[in-house]
Amino acid sequence: MPRRKKEANSNSQEDHSQKAYQGIRRLLYYKELVPGQKIPYRELAERLNMSPTPIIQALKWLEIEDFVLHKPNRGYYMTPFSLQEIEEIYELREIIEPSLLPETIKRLDKGKIKRLKASLDAHLSAEREFYLKERLFKNTDFHLTLASLSGKQTQIRVLRHVFDLLLLKYGGNHMPIGSMDAMDNDHQKTFECAVSGDVKGAKSILSRHICNVKKEVLKGFKRVLEEKEESVFEAHAGKFGMGMSRTG
Repeated sequence: MPRRKKEANSNSQEDHSQKAYQGIRRLLYYKELVPGQKIPYRELAERLNMSPTPIIQALKWLEIEDFVLHKPNRGYYMTPFSLQEIEEIYELREIIEPSLLPETIKRLDKGKIKRLKASLDAHLSAEREFYLKERLFKNTDFHLTLASLSGKQTQIRVLRHVFDLLLLKYGGNHMPIGSMDAMDNDHQKTFECAVSGDVKGAKSILSRHICNVKKEVLKGFKRVLEEKEESVFEAHAGKFGMGMSRTG
């Protein structure tokens, strides 16, 4: 086969694998694939209108990114739900994000301040309904914009993956609606400290903010797990004819 034809075929395979990768990510976003679920890759191939080969390649990429787990002779599965992983994600954010602030603040100029302000305003103006994805993306954009202005590319890549896990695998922040005002206030104060050159103040507010969000998120996910366990127990109780009394 001529060299150019081989290169064309290789590029075509890469394009199909990339299309499959993006298609599966959309399914994660819309929660059509959830933690612990077995992935029917042949059904995915039919749904995305392509052969199984690019689907498998995309799943291998997602395995590297910790979204997917391959079990020999059993197939591909979504990695299971993990409170420890969520806690470690926020611990990583607590380390990285405040550490980038001194460089971000040092590099701020009119253009960068305008960019950060636009990101802040987009978040503050987003709809405040519970679990609304637009708000979660705007929140993520503010944090990543603040980090990206530091120019620390390796740490920024790590943060992008961290937020990918939160948004795609865990569906964002499970937070009570009352914490929205506190979140907005923390973002506003972090911005004001950064613009005024107050490194210590910005680091203190951002560190406290991430720590508080971590506590609320873990509380929310623990509640979700408890509700799932209770529903499973009730289902088994109903199956075996057990009486369930909630009156004590």
